[in-house]
Amino acid sequence: MAPERTQRACSFLFVPATRPERLPKALAIGADMVIADWEDAVAPADKPAAREQLAQAVARLAETDRARLLVRVNAEGTPWFAEDLAAVRPLIAQGCAGIVIPKAERAQTLSVAAHALGARAVLLPLIESVAGLDAVDALAAAPHVSRLAFGHLDFQVDAGMQCGENEDELLPIRMALVLASRQARLASPIDGVTVDTRDGERLTRDAERARRMGFGGKLCIHPAQVAPLHAAFDPDDATVADARRVEAASKQAGGGVTMLDGRMVDAPVLLRARDILRRHAWAQRRGEAG
Repeated sequence: MAPERTQRACSFLFVPATRPERLPKALAIGADMVIADWEDAVAPADKPAAREQLAQAVARLAETDRARLLVRVNAEGTPWFAEDLAAVRPLIAQGCAGIVIPKAERAQTLSVAAHALGARAVLLPLIESVAGLDAVDALAAAPHVSRLAFGHLDFQVDAGMQCGENEDELLPIRMALVLASRQARLASPIDGVTVDTRDGERLTRDAERARRMGFGGKLCIHPAQVAPLHAAFDPDDATVADARRVEAASKQAGGGVTMLDGRMVDAPVLLRARDILRRHAWAQRRGEAG
């Protein structure tokens, strides 16, 4: 089973692997998970150096920080995929959490990665193409997959889409990831990045839409985006207080259906309240660790 941190995380901050000095800073600002990027952030000529730079940076990290580190490898079909897997294996042995697999389209790719990295590694496949969407159920059900993630920018290019600002055109695709995750009993999926790092309102709107749809987190590309993501995905005080009242009312009723403030409290309402309290407990532990 994937570690709770990976399952509960709501902020996933990318850091170029060629900038190893940024890694401790990214971990220090409180992102739930940090993704060292060997893919888009690294030019082809710099791929070998990026592997070595990351290995050196990981060796200097505390064990607790290594557990918060993922590596985005290059996609299957590129000249770097196999070498990336070989380079990640010792990082996993040192305590890093696992890998993000871009342009995931075949369950067999995930099986190859799982075999190469061993049972300790978690896999986060990025759905970035129509082929990936077509295979989403198989990808979600593959061994060692912790969560699905949506690479909505690459998906739009692959599908020939031109989305409006609200990205309404992507609602069916986002929902497909939510449903596939639920069907496979995975944690809630992770939404894609908000590219304008200066537009805090857009980031909040994007994150709140993702949360309403059933996503549990979001990829991000700037440290300033981390705190707003926590604010969007963590239950606020009023929501937590209401969940506690729901749980107390159900307990007082002996677990049966009851009423609270004119609302019916039945099994689905109680399950939602308990999920809110679990997410709140996770947020509290994150705060204590920070």
